[in-house]
Amino acid sequence: MRRALLIVVALGFALGLSYPYLGLDPGDSRIEVPGGLQYAVLVTHIFAAAVALVLGPLQLLRQTKGRRHRTLGRVYLLAGVLPAAVAAVPVALWSGRLLTQVGLITAAVLWLVTGGLAYRAARRRDFAAHRAWMLRNYALTFLAVTARVLVPFLLLVRIPFGGADPARVPELIPIGQTLGWIVNLALVELFIVRRTARSRTRPPPLPPPP
Repeated sequence: MRRALLIVVALGFALGLSYPYLGLDPGDSRIEVPGGLQYAVLVTHIFAAAVALVLGPLQLLRQTKGRRHRTLGRVYLLAGVLPAAVAAVPVALWSGRLLTQVGLITAAVLWLVTGGLAYRAARRRDFAAHRAWMLRNYALTFLAVTARVLVPFLLLVRIPFGGADPARVPELIPIGQTLGWIVNLALVELFIVRRTARSRTRPPPLPPPP
């Protein structure tokens, strides 16, 4: 049930994020960029991030095993994470906001590093480490969702202090972008630690009857 919900959320956000760019019209862009190279890099980042967002939870399905899992994982990394992370760097630099530049570039680097470590662990057949690194990697992918949830939340938090002005949303976006991946990684790390602790305390399986 939780996996199905994650897939639905990922698919919904992926469609919502990429829809304004399907016509490849710079005038429809939600981020103010000129046409040409900058718009092409932005579109690459958004479409590749949408691919990673959708393919990530599909790897958790029981039907995705063996060769399917390996193929889906390679597409996730090579067609999703890699181009999205590389394109995120110039997109962040073009924003002109220091917090966006530092936050998104850090997230992009961690995105690439965790993806590389997950791939290396799989090649070494260390599947426990592979799962842990992939969870961390998808936590960074899920920034696309968390950041867009945090921004209205941060706006609501300001209501008791009389500062919930929708015009201040652009100021909160860099904060939501940075907090998004930090919160995601913290939650995933807590999940990994707890799961590891449970597996260590679990009694070994009984030997088969003679």
